[in-house]
Amino acid sequence: MQTRKKYIFLAFLASWLLLFFFGGDQLRRFALFSARKAEASRSWPRWTDRSLLRSFAEPEELQRDGDPALLSPRERRAAWLRAHRSSRCRMETCFDLSRCERNGFKVFTYPQERGQPVSETYSKILSSIERSRYHTARPEEACLFILSADTLDRDRLSEHYVRDLEGKIHSSPLWNGGRNHLIFNLYSGTWPGYGGELGFDPGHAILARASSDSRTFRPGFDVSIPLIPREHPQRGGHRGWLAEVPPKRRFLLVFKGKRYLTGIGSGTRNALHHIHNGKDIISLTTCKHGKDWHRHKDTRCDQDNVDYERFDYQELLHNSTFCIVPRGRRLGSFRFLEALQAACIPVLLSDGWELPFAEAIDWGKAAVVGSERLLLQIPSAVRCIRPERVLAFQQQTQFLWDAYFSSVDKIVHTTLEIIRDRLDPARSRSRRLWNALPGGLLVLPEFSTHLGDFPFYYLHHGYSPSKKFTAFIRAVSQAGSLSQPLLRLIQAVSGSQYCAQIVVLWSCEKPPPPSGKWPQSSVPMTIIQGRRKLSDRFFPFGAIQTDAVLSLDEDTTLSTSEVDFAFSVWLSFPERIVGFPTRSHFWDAERGRWGCTSRWTNEVSMVLSAAAFYHRYYHSLFTEYLPAGLRELPACEDMLLNALVAAVTKLPPVKVTQRKQHKEGAARQAGCGDDGAAGTPPGPPPAPAGARGTEGGRRLGQRQDCLKQLANWFGYMPLVSSRLRLDPVLFKDQVSVLRKKYPSLERP
Repeated sequence: MQTRKKYIFLAFLASWLLLFFFGGDQLRRFALFSARKAEASRSWPRWTDRSLLRSFAEPEELQRDGDPALLSPRERRAAWLRAHRSSRCRMETCFDLSRCERNGFKVFTYPQERGQPVSETYSKILSSIERSRYHTARPEEACLFILSADTLDRDRLSEHYVRDLEGKIHSSPLWNGGRNHLIFNLYSGTWPGYGGELGFDPGHAILARASSDSRTFRPGFDVSIPLIPREHPQRGGHRGWLAEVPPKRRFLLVFKGKRYLTGIGSGTRNALHHIHNGKDIISLTTCKHGKDWHRHKDTRCDQDNVDYERFDYQELLHNSTFCIVPRGRRLGSFRFLEALQAACIPVLLSDGWELPFAEAIDWGKAAVVGSERLLLQIPSAVRCIRPERVLAFQQQTQFLWDAYFSSVDKIVHTTLEIIRDRLDPARSRSRRLWNALPGGLLVLPEFSTHLGDFPFYYLHHGYSPSKKFTAFIRAVSQAGSLSQPLLRLIQAVSGSQYCAQIVVLWSCEKPPPPSGKWPQSSVPMTIIQGRRKLSDRFFPFGAIQTDAVLSLDEDTTLSTSEVDFAFSVWLSFPERIVGFPTRSHFWDAERGRWGCTSRWTNEVSMVLSAAAFYHRYYHSLFTEYLPAGLRELPACEDMLLNALVAAVTKLPPVKVTQRKQHKEGAARQAGCGDDGAAGTPPGPPPAPAGARGTEGGRRLGQRQDCLKQLANWFGYMPLVSSRLRLDPVLFKDQVSVLRKKYPSLERP
């Protein structure tokens, strides 16, 4: 029995020695680590966290101290991941909501330090914030803070890397551990790991970053943004390509880009050649990038480089239905925005990428999200998408591009609006509002969060406006009494079967007459004492209770039949301005500027508020969305309203024919070169003469400046021209009056 136990023990010992010396490399490392750990437990302080060390660490690695600069890239990545997993910030825990409750959502940008380098893209971001309606110059009333130090490029090998950023940030008395701060970042980490470390402690700050990793992204707190090209426009931006390129395209699926031979991101791009068929699927890669690509080139490189030059990248974007967007060294890619603009449906191959603005945007309607592990299944997957679904995808890419991504302004403002929505979830935009025209930036949640309260959702979402309107009359009489034109206008408007109320904005120095002096009306009448600015008429007065507003000047001449007809037209176009007096804008190539004219032409692009129907939401949008400096430009209110509505709808106003030609009052004379004869094509108005000409020249100069300023603020000219003119049924035809729907329009 003893002999048997002895042999068993010797066999077990021999097996252990063989495993240890011939296959036990991991065991040796484990033994070394265990010994070192036992020794360290006696010498290291208790607060030192050595859990970040790998179980297969070499002895020399175990000798390192806790300095992050001495850790390997993998160790730094692991440390960063653990730190962020343990600090899952939420708005309730890492954001001081009380600052926003006191003064509203105001954003303060740190003052720029002298000699502090700022990249072109970050300069655009700061400019966008300062141009937003939320910017404040007073830090004590701010809800959100933006650093002036450039945090976009945190790659230590980059020329734009700002050193000693931690000291600069933490020395500010406003920092407060990062609470209520927003940090923008496009590039994090460095070669070879390209992790998410920033090189400084962001504390409790919200991170708005490109290439966000879903493992470290804090939902409801951080914001994922796209990778912004350096040449991306500040505002406006170029239109999408779907209007210029037919939906039916030559190629089904394309990719053209770098092929990483080694390192992170190389696996997916190296495999893309497997789906290339040279017919409707084009996948082209090149090895020519980096200084030492020759050292890593493989047998495919020479032929790949030749094939790569056969196709132009822009041509492929124009002529393909789907565009592959694989990860680069980091998760994001510039081609994501390029594909959106080109209406080339993005096929995303970047596992773990938190898509830009995914908190608000439903990417399932505009992009195909694939898996890097299932790359070979992508061709068959996109072939199964029905043509009508493909067109819907393409249309959504164009909407998203124009609404949120076509300029730095839109990217930054979308970021701010998402954060603002978090502060009051009960008054935030729904995903349906974010993902339908005209988009979240043009929908004010303080006005409403219900689709049926906005004019642009009526036709496509089953809602309809109320069948009554409010007559909103601006009175400017200096005598302090009621003028005869105003009395006649009140009588004509109150006779309409659709008029629910009359609101008079009394913009005179003298107080309005007592109620007994006003004419008796069959509808309620409200008098509002206003200032003398023309833009006051577009303030969202609470007295206006109907969806439709009929804006009028006190000297406007309209009959009840004309009012009824114009309102019936507006019910068919509730998102547009519908009215009588019109103007046209034009580009004066000789002077290199925009101009406007009141001459009769085949096209109109503006309807004046002297006699126009529109939705009351545009009062709120005019007051809350446009900056005060733009709203207060003289002789600019009508142009601004028309430009704003055109920017929202991408549609022109609707001209309604009047029985008599509209004559403007003194407040509107000499507005856009009124000396032209009927039928004269638009062009620069003649030089003014005499006293009236001097006044006309001054107002003309104001209008020219207004057009310049609004085009600059929008980043493009939003006004849209139209040749549509709507007349009453059989208006002016030589037929029996009894056959006409509106016979009173023919009466002299």
